Formats: sequence, C-alpha cells, structure tokens
Amino acid sequence: MSTRKTTLFYALLLAVASLAVGMVIASRLELAPTSAAQTMALPSANSAPLGGPVDAATFRNIAKAVTPAVVNIRTESRQRANELTEFFGGGGDDLLERFFGTPRGGGGGPQQQPREQIAVAAGTGFVISKDGFILTNNHVVEGATKIEVSFFGEDTDVQHQARVVGRDPLTDSALIELIEKPTRELPEVKFGDSSQMEPGDWVMAIGNPFNLSHTVSVGVVSAKERPFPVAEQRSQDVIQTDAAINPGNSGGPLLNLRGEVVGINTAIYSDPRQQGNIGIGFAIPINAVRDLLPQLRNGKITRGVIGVTVRDVPSDAIAEFGLKERRGALITSVGSNGPAARAGIQPGDVIVEFNGKPVRRRDELVNMVVATKPGNAVPIKVIRDKEERTLTLTVDELNLDAEASRRTRTDNSDGSEETSGFGITLSALTSDMARRLRVPPDIEGVLVTEVEQGSPAFREGIARGDIILQVNRKPVTSPQEAIRTLDAVPSGSTAFLLLLRNGQQQFVTVRKD
Repeated sequence: MSTRKTTLFYALLLAVASLAVGMVIASRLELAPTSAAQTMALPSANSAPLGGPVDAATFRNIAKAVTPAVVNIRTESRQRANELTEFFGGGGDDLLERFFGTPRGGGGGPQQQPREQIAVAAGTGFVISKDGFILTNNHVVEGATKIEVSFFGEDTDVQHQARVVGRDPLTDSALIELIEKPTRELPEVKFGDSSQMEPGDWVMAIGNPFNLSHTVSVGVVSAKERPFPVAEQRSQDVIQTDAAINPGNSGGPLLNLRGEVVGINTAIYSDPRQQGNIGIGFAIPINAVRDLLPQLRNGKITRGVIGVTVRDVPSDAIAEFGLKERRGALITSVGSNGPAARAGIQPGDVIVEFNGKPVRRRDELVNMVVATKPGNAVPIKVIRDKEERTLTLTVDELNLDAEASRRTRTDNSDGSEETSGFGITLSALTSDMARRLRVPPDIEGVLVTEVEQGSPAFREGIARGDIILQVNRKPVTSPQEAIRTLDAVPSGSTAFLLLLRNGQQQFVTVRKD
C-alpha cells in the first residue's frame, strides 16, 4: 500500500471522529513483503465462563505470566519529507502530531523539494507460536522496510529481525515472523473468547507506550461492538476500554482475568489539547483476528463483495418500505457490472435475508458478505415496492486497493457523480464549460465527463463531451437529478436519453446492466 493510500486511510479516520475529539491510532506506523504460502492451525480459545475472586495478586500474576510473550516492535520506513510535513505537521515524529496535530513550524516559507527520509516508529506485538509468529496491528508495520523485535528482560540493544507474513487492513491486524529467533524457547500467549466480554469486565493492557517498554495498565470493558472506521463505508466492531492505551501500545494484547488475549489494542480518542490517554481506548476483538490466522499465514485475506452501498432503514420510513419493524439493509447505490447489479438488485431495495440468515441492520449484512467465499451463489430476499422477492447473486472478491482507487478518482472529479449500470460519469454544465463546447446559453443539461470502456453507454456511442438534456423524456438540470432518474431504471430496462452533440440533438436508448 502506497504512502498516499496510507495517508488517505488515516485522513478518513480523522474525518469520522472529528467532533470535539480526535481519533488517535495508538502507535506509529508502516509494512513489508509477504512470505510463502503455508498453513496455520487456529489456536485454541478458552470459552469457559469467566469467574472467581479478584485479589491483591490477580493482576500481578497476569502481568508476570504474560509479559514475557509481549514484544516491542521498532520499524523503519522510507517516506518523502514533504509527505510527513504536508499532512502531519513538521518538526518531530510524535505520533499524535503526525496523525492529528498541528504543525510546530511556521508556514509561508519557500517550499522544499521532496526528499526521502527514514521514519522510525514503535509499537507492540505478542507471540502466538513458539515458531516465532507474532500478532500486531497492520498500521504498526504497514510500509516498513525494516522490523526489529525485542523481548522482555533482554538488553535494550538486542534486536531480532522480523518480516511481515500477512496483513489485513479491515481488522487492522498483521502477522509477522521472526527471522532471527532467540536461542531460548519462546513463550506464547493463550487466547480467550472476546464474545464473552461485557461492560464492567476487568481487562489488562500490556505494551510499549512512548517507548516505555512492557508497561502494564488495568481497567474495564467500557463498551463492546463499537463501530470503528477502517475504510470508507467499512467499519469493524471493537471493544472500548478505559485501560490506559497510548501511542506505542498498538498491537499489544488486551487480557481478561485469566490472562488470555481478548483483543488487540489499536486506537484511542484524545482531546486535542492532550497527547495521550483520556480513558477511551479501542481493541480489535481477538475472535475476529483468530478466524483469519490461516489466511494471514498464507499472506492473503480473501473476502466477498457484492457491489452495493447500504445504510440502515430510516426509522421514520419503516411503513413506506413495507416493513413491520426496523430491519434490513437499505441499498442506496448499486455498482455497475457488479454482482448485485447482475442479480437485479436496485437502489431502494431492502435486503432482509442473505444466504438464509436474517439481516437486522447494515453492519450485519456487511459482515455476512465479507465472510462469504467469492464465487459462491447465494439467495437473498429483498423488499421492493412493499413486496418480498428472492434473488440469487454470485459473490465477487473484495479488492480494497481497487476500491480505494475508484473512490480516489471519484473524489478528484470536481463534483462528478457516477451512474449505476450505465457506465457514465456526469458533472454540472458550468458556464465556462458551456462556452468551451459552444453550447447556446439557453441550453440546460448535464455534462458527460467519463464513459466506462465496454459499458452500455459506451456500446451506444455516448462519449465525453455529450450533454444530456433529458432522461426518460424529462429535462435534467443537475448531475444529482440525472443520477436519481437513471438509478431508478431497473437493471435490464432501457433508458431514453436526449443528447446534445456538436450542436445537434440525438435520441439514444441505453439498456441498463
């Protein structure tokens, strides 16, 4: 993943959390190559009910037993100097300042030419196998050209080289492997069951905050299933805790009262005036990562995608959708040529069942889809025009890089909007553009700015520079209005377009994919 993509990723986190507080990733950053594909058995997880008394020795015993399996991680990565200062503020490499702080230096001086420099960062991890495999956060090692690991009790100058085996941005997890192992047998953590954790349960965090290695902090689970943004339109449910988590803690274990890992510490909220913990930290539930370990070991995570944008059904429009209660996931857009479009799913449909399982809300549908093996054909039930319909779609494979690239192109399109099923991108017909195209001043319409190769619009000869005057015999004066009308056309049906091209009006029919 490029530095620019990494920047966009964390910029997204800031945008989502920028109320009065800032979302702070509790570590430092950056990743490396993957290893050859092999298999890894799932570690056993203790699902026995938590219980028993808490006494003066409880937390001492947990720290003593688990700390040897917790490691400090030091990374180096190459970045252009102006990328560090342009987005994160110049002067120093403090994590909070790099991600969310204001520039220390004054502005207005001459801009320097980009130059490459080495960025040093720190984080935490924990050993899950005596073979030398360590779990940490993806953002701890993403982009790293060098990874060094140190153990509890070793001299500070003893560093063991490691490499990235596999990583997953959607759970912010990464599996790294020691290239240089200590001569002694490695300790390893035990896995707990994160689904058992409830608000009020005691937890312990062990990590490397501000390079203060193997620091122990204790608190409780403050909440669970908090949606945490990991990419545009995508989130991961996390555990909220008041156990102190600070920059450098990322990738460290969150432990239950038996000393078992129930989460991977990943982020904190931080008051803009402070540079550390204020009692709101987040950890990725270990169950979500444990299930991915075989794929992480193979170096590639495979997930499903159906090509839609969804939201929860509005609470004030339940009856209008033909529902008796608030349930399902409302389709707000359908990607062109995607699985949903091919299956006949339309914007405005409400998916209430996916592959035989009821869908209560948007996040449930997302989790079901990403957990489905690509290539599988699954039945879905939708509510359309207050009637239930059953459709079948074949799940595609999620490609996060391609998805981010498409969104970047859309974000850079100066207000352009893309249709679903036709393959055209539209923008407003500004007075300046109308003058360049020699469009009469009394003409109103929308401008075609892009046509997807091989799309229905492409096949019918629609081209960049065409002006759409009417859609289905109704005048359109804005991209949003044209998109709404085109999106309302069912897949497989025909839209009537009246175009202006080179001063001549043309009537075109386009069948929607």
